Amino acid sequence: MGKSLVHQLQKKLPEKHDILGREEYFSSAVLVPLVMLDSKLQFLFEKRAPHIKQGSEICFPGGHYDAEVDVAYLDTALRETEEELGISRDLIEIIGQLDTIVSPRGIIVECFLAHITIESLDQLTLDREEVDEVFTVPVTWFQQNPPDIYRTRVEIQSSYIDGDGSRRVLLPVDELGLPQRYKKNRSEWLHRVAVYQRKPDIIWGLTAAVVDNLIRKIFSVQ
Repeated sequence: MGKSLVHQLQKKLPEKHDILGREEYFSSAVLVPLVMLDSKLQFLFEKRAPHIKQGSEICFPGGHYDAEVDVAYLDTALRETEEELGISRDLIEIIGQLDTIVSPRGIIVECFLAHITIESLDQLTLDREEVDEVFTVPVTWFQQNPPDIYRTRVEIQSSYIDGDGSRRVLLPVDELGLPQRYKKNRSEWLHRVAVYQRKPDIIWGLTAAVVDNLIRKIFSVQ
């Protein structure tokens, strides 16, 4: 009986592991585009349209995973890139998948490195509802200019005061008989924030984290 149950469990385990509780996160995917322009390998960045969420910030093409149209996260990255940059999928060569980002803000980002074959940014047709402009930065610039590193404080709260001044209890510590220390707001760790100060735009947040991680791997930076 014991061995039979073990075999049943083995069959039910997925072939590929996932992130526990993914359904509670905002799952998304981005393409990290590389282009060869002016005889230099360069990252291709977008500046978000000013009227959308996180307007005028720098990002890579990508967006929310849609289970109704996307079979896999790579489909999300490719679909969003086509929509935002107006570029044919046959000009996009996938190099490989990068590390997954799990943000303390409840966002999961699957990242895919790709090479886009274009001779000029004029070949792109931007979706002006989402993209204000695009620009490139040589990969070597990031090697020569490491990011400034800052921290944000991540706090765990079992309750909070809402806008009306009422206390909202998320975890009823007393009713559950949990240790009293869990009623206090606890700061478990400081979240690393990379910032590239490249005028006129600042590249930071999740986008900078992807670039920083990739540059460290390419050039074996500690």
